[in-house]
Amino acid sequence: MSKLETNTIDTISGSTNLTLGGTNATDITIPSGVTITNNGTQSGFGGTNTPAFKANMSGAQSFSQNATFKVDFDTEVFDTDSAYDPSTNQRFTVPSGKAGKYYIHGKIFYNDINSTDAYEYCSIFKNGSEFARGQRRTVGTTGRDATVSVSEILNLSVGDYIEIYGKTNAGNGSLNGDAPLAVFEGYKLVE
Repeated sequence: MSKLETNTIDTISGSTNLTLGGTNATDITIPSGVTITNNGTQSGFGGTNTPAFKANMSGAQSFSQNATFKVDFDTEVFDTDSAYDPSTNQRFTVPSGKAGKYYIHGKIFYNDINSTDAYEYCSIFKNGSEFARGQRRTVGTTGRDATVSVSEILNLSVGDYIEIYGKTNAGNGSLNGDAPLAVFEGYKLVE
């Protein structure tokens, strides 16, 4: 093995690309403790937090007392990998080649709680089963509103699907579908 010691490596006049390694190189090792300073544009380092998606409700949604119901997040704000289905299922499905850890968040807004002692849920369902739950209890007078949210990091495989569900014992009612009050969003974590 030979050793090259220098302070600067530059391209020859008229060339704009500099290549380290070549036909026989498979790895370039940077020793521990070395800092790489980037004063230009980088590519190919780290990763991206995709797939990423965000969906809202297009309007209010009715529900029945003590019934678990899927929340109709039927309006996409963005969907980097076309992995969110806003039309029929209102679910995120992990696309091919995108297994890994995901941050998932859901938030819903219950209008006019019709009970003096009620609970309200917002749950993340994975493949049809409850995985995580946010809960709020309202005690006192009726006619109050409640925002409930849930966040979780999930280890997901290709084809796993995620949905947001709600439930309350406060009688029949509705969710407020205003965009700032109801959201379903998530993204893949860089590992």
